[in-house]
Amino acid sequence: MLLKSLSELNGTSGAEGLVRNFLRQQIEPFVETINVDKIGNLIATKNGHLPGPKVMLAAHMDEVALMIIEITSDGFLKFRPVGGIDARILVSKPVQINESLVGVIGAKAIHLQKRSERQKALSFDQLYIDIGAKSKEDAAKKVKLGDYAYFMTKCEPFGEGLYKGKAFDDRIGCAILVELLKQDYNFPLVAAFTVQEEVGLRGAKVAAYHVAPDFAIVIEGTVAADVFDCEEEGWVTELGQGPACSLMDRATFFNPELIQWVTDIARHKGIPLQFRRGGSGGNDAGTIHVSKAGIPTIALSVPCRYIHSFASVISEKDYTACLNLVHELLKELPRKLEISSMDKEAKV
Repeated sequence: MLLKSLSELNGTSGAEGLVRNFLRQQIEPFVETINVDKIGNLIATKNGHLPGPKVMLAAHMDEVALMIIEITSDGFLKFRPVGGIDARILVSKPVQINESLVGVIGAKAIHLQKRSERQKALSFDQLYIDIGAKSKEDAAKKVKLGDYAYFMTKCEPFGEGLYKGKAFDDRIGCAILVELLKQDYNFPLVAAFTVQEEVGLRGAKVAAYHVAPDFAIVIEGTVAADVFDCEEEGWVTELGQGPACSLMDRATFFNPELIQWVTDIARHKGIPLQFRRGGSGGNDAGTIHVSKAGIPTIALSVPCRYIHSFASVISEKDYTACLNLVHELLKELPRKLEISSMDKEAKV
């Protein structure tokens, strides 16, 4: 399964090489050109020789992880998050460093904590990674500062039509882009597998500037908080209700006309669609839509419970619906852009 392979690869911001190489192998038979730009984005072009609007699909390769910043005198590893991670989820979890080194995230045992300490969530400063080293010198033989520690969750099905795994944000978008590149479209299509989204949408900024598309679709994983201890208005998205169309977030206000277009096509094709409720967070659309003179951009996301953690949960139905919806949008997009162009000329 493509998504399983992508989920289990390790690649955080600035270290996406394994993911990039795997994706390159997957898409080579279906595109004419593949380039890696100076920041590390994987840019693949299909139908570059055809006339018509240039469309860019974007999904980021990087995942959240931990960076080693210190080796203590006792051989323990201090770390900082790469991307948004809640320190409360980390205690006792296993992590992988480099290719084969396994460690366990530790903290002072609860039996040794003062009452005041037990009443507060542990911070990153109170956590460390234990790799079984006996001293700083021993640990330094296996780890160096700047190495990354990754979650170790296997991607596998459970429940009814659900999957759990790590890095669904945004390997799920990468998997959808690969599947779309296997399809035939009658316009230039550029797939941008971007880097460093989790630390500031950096790769997408570079990709959008150089590709200079006429339209962009960002495919993401997003928050689903449809659990018992969260009020429904705070769910943001729900599993099993289809992909989520973004209305706004901290980086983007999406064009109402484009949102209506997406809604109409989903309804006409019988594809479930929900709207992302809430304005927190952001994705690559935030930097793509303001590139150069501006790029019309929409963002569609697959809901993920427990995002940015050791094990996220998705619905296979949402994944399939997102893939189908983007496919239908791409089939209609040349006509949509032609009509929009005619409307602008009429107004002039």
